[in-house]
Amino acid sequence: MLFSEHNLALRPAQYGSIEIVCGSMFSGKTEELIRRLKRAQYARLNVEIFKPAVDKRYDEKLVVSHDSNSIPSTPVDHSSAILLLSSSTQVVGIDEAQFFDDGLTEVCVKLANSGIWVIVAGLDMDFQGQPFGPIPNLMAVAEHVTKVHAVCIQCGAPANYSYRLTKDTETVLLGEKEAYEPRCRPCYFGLNK
Repeated sequence: MLFSEHNLALRPAQYGSIEIVCGSMFSGKTEELIRRLKRAQYARLNVEIFKPAVDKRYDEKLVVSHDSNSIPSTPVDHSSAILLLSSSTQVVGIDEAQFFDDGLTEVCVKLANSGIWVIVAGLDMDFQGQPFGPIPNLMAVAEHVTKVHAVCIQCGAPANYSYRLTKDTETVLLGEKEAYEPRCRPCYFGLNK
């Protein structure tokens, strides 16, 4: 049986589901993903974890949170590889989902329809405050969406935006505190002046 902590009910294993953990940089998305996956492992469920091969910030194979918690994962170049590598799995975890191709939504739906509990973490907005990658579509088809918030570095309010500190304009720019800071709406848009 699979456990969904959101509805606090046990479900027969033949029913899958999709859960999304989204928010800004430094909001605890990966930390929450790791927590849920470790709970599934503790329950002796067969868990497979994937991350985009492009994300090598902390480690090539581990999913690592900003707090240095980690869990082993399989880096993949394309979302279709997740289907090939997740046979006989009960729970699939996917980190940094915004960096995957748009096929990720279809992959997650196929996994859930085959009875797999899918937990996805990623940025819901890019540095320009626009929907990012496959996350908005995944949110639409998910049974559960958890939006987490960071703390605004400017004023201390809940932060929903990832403010880019550099002049780079490409949508995908892997970085940490040297490149991004969390901001609330007024501080992100400069409304506090």
